[in-house]
Amino acid sequence: MKIHWGTLFLGAAAGAAGALLVQKNVASCTYVSAEKALKEVKEAFKEEGSIDGSWVKMKPEPLKKTGMDKMVYKGGISRIVGDQREQYEFIADSRTGTIMDVYKTK
Repeated sequence: MKIHWGTLFLGAAAGAAGALLVQKNVASCTYVSAEKALKEVKEAFKEEGSIDGSWVKMKPEPLKKTGMDKMVYKGGISRIVGDQREQYEFIADSRTGTIMDVYKTK
């Protein structure tokens, strides 16, 4: 059996390039924990009063809007204002924990 060194070298180079590409993509997909994102939201709400309850989905979800394609955490906060319970839902960037949107639910 005759070894074709050019083909062997080309295959090794392609494999190395593929491994570097995969490594780069995996490294760029780091997320903050869902708990950290929830903590950011809770701190913002605590500035306006006490919190009655909170939740967050532990797995990031894709969010696609015009000009935006991100992975996000979704969750909610509730609090008592007067004698009424107010409930809010939020969207937080899964890479930074930054609050992207908060809206009151009915």
